[in-house]
Amino acid sequence: MAVLVHRSVTRTLFGMAFPMLAGTFAMNAYNLTDTWFVAKLGTLPLAAMGFIFPVVMLMTCVAGGIGTGITTLVSHAIGRHDHDAAARLVTHGLSLTVCVGAVLSVVGYLSIGPIFRRLGADAQTLPLIGDYMRTCFLGTVFMSLPFLGNGILISAGDSKAASQLMILGTVLNMILDPIMIFGYLGCPAMGMRGAALATLLAHATATAWLLHLLYRKHRLLVLHAAWLGGWLVSFRRIMGFAVPSILSMILMPTSAIVITRLLSRFGYESVAACGAAGRIEMFAFVVPMALGISLTPFVSQNLGAARVDRVREAQRVTTWFALCYGGLVAIVFFLGAPWLASAFTDDEKVADVLISYIRIISFGYGMMEVHRYCGFFLTGLHKPVCATALNAIRVLVLLIPLVYLGAHLYGVIGVFAGRLVTDLAVGSIGIVWVSRTLRSLRATVSLPISQPCGDP
Repeated sequence: MAVLVHRSVTRTLFGMAFPMLAGTFAMNAYNLTDTWFVAKLGTLPLAAMGFIFPVVMLMTCVAGGIGTGITTLVSHAIGRHDHDAAARLVTHGLSLTVCVGAVLSVVGYLSIGPIFRRLGADAQTLPLIGDYMRTCFLGTVFMSLPFLGNGILISAGDSKAASQLMILGTVLNMILDPIMIFGYLGCPAMGMRGAALATLLAHATATAWLLHLLYRKHRLLVLHAAWLGGWLVSFRRIMGFAVPSILSMILMPTSAIVITRLLSRFGYESVAACGAAGRIEMFAFVVPMALGISLTPFVSQNLGAARVDRVREAQRVTTWFALCYGGLVAIVFFLGAPWLASAFTDDEKVADVLISYIRIISFGYGMMEVHRYCGFFLTGLHKPVCATALNAIRVLVLLIPLVYLGAHLYGVIGVFAGRLVTDLAVGSIGIVWVSRTLRSLRATVSLPISQPCGDP
């Protein structure tokens, strides 16, 4: 099963990324599809999606953090050729996810009003937000499991199935969105509630197929009672990675929440523009995201096989790729910003803000992706606390202070400039941090799980 430790590094990484490309495109199309159809309802529903996006990101981060813990440990077990340990971790990890998802559903459903009022939502947008989020919170478990499943399938060397899983959900979402939002084929027009319900049904279908693959094809999901033992041990091991990873991932929607709150001072047009721009960014980074999804399993499996040299080579390859790709996207976005804006809105004020966002922030995309890759490397090297620290530097030390300073000095344009400076700085810090970590591992053959961070 240890399929990530033999072929050349470049062939292995891009061989995993290529089948993931369509799947990653599909995964990003989830939010892009919702945004595009909701935009047809008007500027207020689009602004509501701008408030919804960081909260949905927060929910995804909790599931993603648990998934990171499962994926890292499963990859390491596969690298050691220990299939029983991998299956036990998957089984226990999925049950943990169901429990956490149920808690999030209840807490989130009961807190919709207070959460979004604190984000700056007003009497016009709050009812629209409630229509979407009440449905969304009811299906938190179904929306969580596919995110975990992708990493597990990649760890098992089945990136093709992981890609197909994401494509299935997205195609269903694209079919169901117009039917449920606008009311086609005898379905009542449900507006924002329809957008959420379409996404929920698509995720539920993907979850059913995921469980089938893990149980039948890969034998990584075991249901008999003998495998229930050791659940607490697995829980502690998974959470050793999950807690730092969740904290790290939570910083991303936290920064989005802070920026959304800040932008709400300049009018709902700014919130609507940045909500749409965030989804355009996700869509533009389908290719590097496909590569990034594979990094933690690759690094952890090679660490389990004592191949630190391959990890060093992977850092070199991915850094150059991120910089080249980011530079290309920056040029395309700068030239095509007016067209991109017109595709999402007819409101002139929203379009002006959207064009400014794209043209300024895009020049930091390369280093932003380098920073993201560095976090994957540190997690795969069993240093999740270091990955969290790197993200904390980005959000707490650089991003939030700089966007507030920029807003004070130059308004909305200053917010975008603060984000650009942050991306350039934190990417550089990440390169140095990972390089020094790998040098310290040069003579190391095996490492204990969840090492302390130490000096970067």
